[in-house]
Amino acid sequence: YSSNLLHRKILHPPPQTDFSYPQTMSIGATMRATSPNHMEDVELGSSSSANKSGTARTRPMMKLKDSNIVELQPLVEPSSKASKGDGESSSFAKSVIASTMYSGCSIGMVLVNKSLASSYNHLIDGDLNILLVVFQAVTAVICVEFSKFMGWVEYPNFNTRTARLWAPVNLFFCGMLFTGMASMQHNSVPMVTVFKNITNIMTTIGDCILYGASIELLVMAAFGIMLLGAIFAARNDADVTQTGLCWMLANCLCTSGYVLYLKYATKTVKLSKFGMVFYNNVLCSCFLLPVTMFNGELSMFLNTSALHTVDYAVKNWFAGFVGFFLNF
Repeated sequence: YSSNLLHRKILHPPPQTDFSYPQTMSIGATMRATSPNHMEDVELGSSSSANKSGTARTRPMMKLKDSNIVELQPLVEPSSKASKGDGESSSFAKSVIASTMYSGCSIGMVLVNKSLASSYNHLIDGDLNILLVVFQAVTAVICVEFSKFMGWVEYPNFNTRTARLWAPVNLFFCGMLFTGMASMQHNSVPMVTVFKNITNIMTTIGDCILYGASIELLVMAAFGIMLLGAIFAARNDADVTQTGLCWMLANCLCTSGYVLYLKYATKTVKLSKFGMVFYNNVLCSCFLLPVTMFNGELSMFLNTSALHTVDYAVKNWFAGFVGFFLNF
């Protein structure tokens, strides 16, 4: 009621009111007036203070620009500190979740590939390392095509010219997958982890030599800590054979070559990360499937009924799906 009364007095002052002298009305507000035709500043939610001349001092919060329009301004400006803090905490939470999921998927894929490469060899005469790569590549193609059909990801349709330009990259990709599967067969998981960290160091050094990148001291310290940690973890399981060492070194070279050549290739071939997944796995299947026909792996799999199990299929599907899912 008091606020309405004050508002009515501001807009429609009674004709008999004398405004010839300064007066202050305090009904949750301060008003200063000098004449019936000249209304001055009004500040809501504060009290006035008088200067030496006895005139009330107020900050302009509500101003009467004309006889009908009143402009209101906010008394308190919103603070951006709270929203900034919420954004930082949300970004940190997303980073932790992404890192945890990536680590979990990577560990799961390594363990599943180790099982596929070594746990079924007693059922066959030889190995199926190349065919396993083909199975997982086909799974990744199915996953990325389904995601495109559902509208979750976007990339251009298959183009022969793009495939030709991308073929050199894919040769490194195929070599990386095949040598990785072979090294899993002949080495323990801790030793594979050690060599994976060596691969990271090789890739960083190659980036410096080929592209002039600079290496920060903290990055080198992080590499050293990871390498020492992997060596310490593998100290009781350092089971390395000559064959396994050769495959592991080949995997290091193929992986570093793939990453470094990919940096060069993406300057001429513009593909999104899911476009790379699509072309890598399509070309990998096209390159390696004929190899499995010539070396007998495909016929060996088809003639070995012990491998036609749900367990074997689920492991291949999981490894292929994780290889696709890591791109998210």
